[in-house]
Amino acid sequence: MTHLDTELKALKEDMHEMFRLVLSQLEKSKTALISLDKDLAREVIVNEKRVNSFELKLDRDCENIIALFNPVAVDLRFVLASLKINSNLERIGDIADGIAKFALSIKLMPEKELLEKTRLVEMFDVSLEMMRDVMAAYENEDTKLARSVFKMDDVLDEINLNASTSVAEFIKSHQDRINQSLYALSTIRKLERVGDQCKNIAEEIIFYIEAKVLKHSKKLN
Repeated sequence: MTHLDTELKALKEDMHEMFRLVLSQLEKSKTALISLDKDLAREVIVNEKRVNSFELKLDRDCENIIALFNPVAVDLRFVLASLKINSNLERIGDIADGIAKFALSIKLMPEKELLEKTRLVEMFDVSLEMMRDVMAAYENEDTKLARSVFKMDDVLDEINLNASTSVAEFIKSHQDRINQSLYALSTIRKLERVGDQCKNIAEEIIFYIEAKVLKHSKKLN
């Protein structure tokens, strides 16, 4: 194994760790908000510093590999894709942190009716499934699995599109729940961005493995 191979192997292992950390952050933010677990919300906020530090480390590692080893072809695509995926993961971490802060701000448990009307739990679940799939696609170099997230994102877009109407209808009959209703709407907007970040990750996986650039393509599946 060459020195470059060793560095690439270490980078992939660290990227796996970043995936797992960010996935855990998103999972915990869901529980914190839905169950109003403020201790868990604080844990997510504290761990955001770990996400940021890990992103900086991975950025440096990618830059050093390019500068010191001059990788080409698939190795170069792997490093470039990892660099961009790292940025996407950090943004998802930011989103999880924002949702955890919502959980700290809400005083009453989210109404079951509100969760059902907005399909907020479903949106969390789809977002998490997309995260798990792109993580597995990266680990296993599975472009078919990477492509599967594009259709899943349609569900998030649909929920996001109907969110304002759903929240407005709920507020009409629950004037005392305006605050948590607006937080629910804000969370939906954030989760829609999680879907976008997962799509970006999927595109980078396909670029790395197949040397195909899908960015700005009209049809992704």
